[in-house]
Amino acid sequence: MSTPARHEDAAFKPKARAPSSPSPEPIAVALHAAIFAMRGEEPVVAVMPPVHGERAGDGALPWGPFSPREHQTLDAGLISWVRRQTGVELASVRQLYTVGDHHGVSAIPIAGGAANIAVCYLALVGPAQVDGAGGTIWRSWYAYLPWEDWRQGKPECLSHEIEPYLAAWAGTAKATDAQRTPREALDRSQRLRIAFGLDGATWDEEKVLERYDLLCEVGLVGGPAHSAMPVGLARLPRLQHALSADHGRLLANGISELRRSIKWEPVIFELMAETFTLFELQKTVEAILGPHLHKQNFRRLVEAGGLVEPTGEHRFRTGGRPARLYRFRRTVLLEKLAPGVRVKVSRA
Repeated sequence: MSTPARHEDAAFKPKARAPSSPSPEPIAVALHAAIFAMRGEEPVVAVMPPVHGERAGDGALPWGPFSPREHQTLDAGLISWVRRQTGVELASVRQLYTVGDHHGVSAIPIAGGAANIAVCYLALVGPAQVDGAGGTIWRSWYAYLPWEDWRQGKPECLSHEIEPYLAAWAGTAKATDAQRTPREALDRSQRLRIAFGLDGATWDEEKVLERYDLLCEVGLVGGPAHSAMPVGLARLPRLQHALSADHGRLLANGISELRRSIKWEPVIFELMAETFTLFELQKTVEAILGPHLHKQNFRRLVEAGGLVEPTGEHRFRTGGRPARLYRFRRTVLLEKLAPGVRVKVSRA
C-alpha cells in the first residue's frame, strides 16, 4: 500500500537541529589560606610582603593557582603553595568557602579571560613555625580588625570612632520597603544590633564576618580610604592588593570559624606547644575569643572537661612558684562528641 503524498513529504522533511551546547567556559582556580598561629600571647596571621605600589603595612594572605597537572587535590595544591611561599608546613587545612569573580577575592590574570574561582581555607600551626622563614610576616590579626580585641575591655576605636559613625549611617537610611532587596529586609538599626550588639543587644564574638561585611558596606574598611572615614581607621593596614583583592574578608571569616570551633573541637591545642601551663592555655583562648576570662573558672572548666593531663613536670619562673605543665589528653576524642573549650563569654 502506497504511502499518501503528505506522509512522504513529512518523511523527507529535514528535522530541526537540536541547539548546540555552549562551548566550555575557561576557569582558573585560586587557592587562598588564612594561616593562624600564636606568637607569645598574640594571635597572628601569615602575611606575604607587600608588592610595589602598596601602602606600608599592606600585604596579602598566601595564595596560588591550582594546577590539575601538578596537584592531586585542592588541599594538596594549597599545602604546596604555602610551603613554596612561606616555608610553613601545614599538617591539615579546613576549607571555608568557595566564591567566584563577583566577590572580588581572586583576580588572577589569565590569558583568554578565564573566569576565576577562589577556594578559601583556614589552617592552624604551632608556635614553632612562627619564625619568619620564607619571607613571611606574622602580624597580629587585631592590626586589621582592632574592634574585635576585647582583652582590655571594649576597644576605644569601637566606642569613639566606629559606633558613632554607624549610628549616623543608620540615621540617614532613606530606602523604602519597595527598594530593598531580600538581604536588606532588616533596617539598618536592626542590623547594627545584631552585628555590633548596639541598643542593649549582646556582642557576639562569633559574628566577625558579619561585622566586617557591614563595615565594608558602610565604607570604613575593605577598599580605598573613604572620604569620611575616621582618621584612626584610615591608617589600618589592609590585606588587599591587585592580585588578591579583599583578603580581609577571608581573615574575618577564618576568625569567625575558629571562634566557633574552639567551643566544640579541641582545635585550640593545634596552636599550643606540646606542653604548656594552664595560664598559657587561658591566654591563648583569651587572645582568640577577645575577652579576659576568670582564671579559676577557666581552670575548672578545662580540668572538668578532661581536655588536659599533667605531665608531672614544672616550669620554673623567676620570682614565682613553679608552674605545672600539661598536655592535651587525646583520649578525650574517644570519650566526648564535642570536646571543645566551652567558654561562656560575657561583655561589660
